[in-house]
Amino acid sequence: MKVTRKFTVGAASAALLILLAGCAPEPAAEPAEEPVKKTESPSPEPEPTPEPQPGAGPACPTDHCVSVAVAGDLLFHEGLWSPFAIPANDAGQNFDFTPLLEGAKPYLDRSDLAICQMETPLAPVGGPYAGYPNFNTPPEVADTAKAIGFDVCTTASNHSVDMGTEGLVRTLDKLDAVGLQHTGTYRAEGERDVPLIVEANGVKIAVITSTFSVNGNFNEHEWQVDYREEEPRVDPERAIAKATKAREMGAELVIGVQHIGEEYWSEPTGGQMELAHQLHDSGQFDFVYQHHAHAIQPLENYNGKWILYGTGNFISESAPPENRVNNEFLLTRVQFAKQPDGGWTTNDLAWTAATNTQAGGYKWCSVMPDQPQGVCQSPEIDAGVLERTRATVNAMGAAESGAREWLITQE
Repeated sequence: MKVTRKFTVGAASAALLILLAGCAPEPAAEPAEEPVKKTESPSPEPEPTPEPQPGAGPACPTDHCVSVAVAGDLLFHEGLWSPFAIPANDAGQNFDFTPLLEGAKPYLDRSDLAICQMETPLAPVGGPYAGYPNFNTPPEVADTAKAIGFDVCTTASNHSVDMGTEGLVRTLDKLDAVGLQHTGTYRAEGERDVPLIVEANGVKIAVITSTFSVNGNFNEHEWQVDYREEEPRVDPERAIAKATKAREMGAELVIGVQHIGEEYWSEPTGGQMELAHQLHDSGQFDFVYQHHAHAIQPLENYNGKWILYGTGNFISESAPPENRVNNEFLLTRVQFAKQPDGGWTTNDLAWTAATNTQAGGYKWCSVMPDQPQGVCQSPEIDAGVLERTRATVNAMGAAESGAREWLITQE
């Protein structure tokens, strides 16, 4: 009988299939995805700490201070300019006023901004020159003013148009030529309405000025001088509007300057006080001062801000004994300190007294107790000038409010 062995064959085949199945390679794994990297925003760079800007002058109580020195009238009569005549030099100059005014240089050097008052028109080189009543002053005055440290000159005064439009323009041209900025008189319509803003130690400072008179000479155009023909001659509203505009233009500090007062009086008039108070009450001014009286007048702390009612002259020819105040001068420096909120406060106010002769010759000479130039007129006269100045400056409580004597040898 024939036997068919299906099982044996089937088992072998199954075993082979199982074996082949076990040896088959596993399907290849799909490549793993790259992890997504998180992009971190760069940290903002820390703002650099501002460098302190203490400025010139006394120690600054904050990170930023600026100091402003103010002086009175540059008032030249023939007896004052004649001693300083020289043979014409290479620059075409006929006068050298350096020996006359150099005593003030150390004080101006210790200020960030120094402002003078160009009381009179400047003549052409070589003249003709003229004194009172219609002045025409040697133009070399401007050269020396710049050389000793002044930065700005106000030009609004009762003598602004003594030499008419020609003299007014010539004066501004000369100030430009020596690098002195200016405000108070103007060459073109519209200029009067643009406030002067200067920069000192990184601070924008506006200077706003005006005069009470042009001595009846009448400027050719109303806009040539910061003055108006109708009352009040010194226009507080115009000054306040101009100060407001200066703030809008970026001024951080505003100085108000008025040419006003009663000649040879050591006390301010009611009109002077009313005007100065009105400017401060506007909130637009940081310091207000006045000149024209040819006499020193008091300092006043008015609601935390300072007023100087009379600078006296900066330099002048000697007057008779009955007008000795004409020969006594005041140079004042005010320091402002920037506060954390961005505002500015008055930090320091210092003054120095001077007279106009030394050793019998004309010379700006300090009579302060530290005697930086030695004896001026005589120990007795110097002491009298200082004592009168001290009494006048402090007559309205300035010393009690913090005003101090400026001893340049201690800085």
